[in-house]
Amino acid sequence: MWEIARAWVDGWAVSRRTPKPVGAPWGLSIQVGLPAQAVRHVLLDDADAETVLGLVGAITQPTTCVKAFLEPDAMESWFSPEWEPTDPGFLMAVDLRASAVRAPDGYTVATATVDEVMSVRILAADGELAARGRIGLTGAACVFDQIITEEAHRRRGLGTVVMGALTNAAVEHGVATGILGATVPGRALYEALDWKVLAPLTGFTYKPVAA
Repeated sequence: MWEIARAWVDGWAVSRRTPKPVGAPWGLSIQVGLPAQAVRHVLLDDADAETVLGLVGAITQPTTCVKAFLEPDAMESWFSPEWEPTDPGFLMAVDLRASAVRAPDGYTVATATVDEVMSVRILAADGELAARGRIGLTGAACVFDQIITEEAHRRRGLGTVVMGALTNAAVEHGVATGILGATVPGRALYEALDWKVLAPLTGFTYKPVAA
């Protein structure tokens, strides 16, 4: 599981086009550089409670996020009230297999690859973006990311089309394993496509009260 967890961190950074993750005694750190998330620290198998408490206690930069593959109640005691929990999630993976992909009538599928990021966009007949997603390539594995169907186009199977098109593109590049961090609503779609939950994915973000 930990090899997949590390690959998820690497692939997420590729997909989001951030600097490469940097190793630390407790796991990996990513300089995300966004207002909503300045830094992301991901705890891995070699993170013990004492080391994590030292990390959390030294953080002063607002919107720093600490994530781990643990249940929320296993982490809550590490954080003061200045830390807010992120939406719960799940680390999931699947053995990738190509399959036929067909968009519903009135929709077209467009794919593109830029460096190590492969993207899929589904367009409605009027050219409006209906659904999208991308993967970050990390070698033998890839990370599916930002799988989104616009509200006006939901319940038409477009999420499944995006996943299928991304899967086929990954298989064509010789990738064998798909990895993703799922939201609670997204988990049902991925499980229907044979993805398996490997671990919970819990996060806390530092949001101190302004003086």
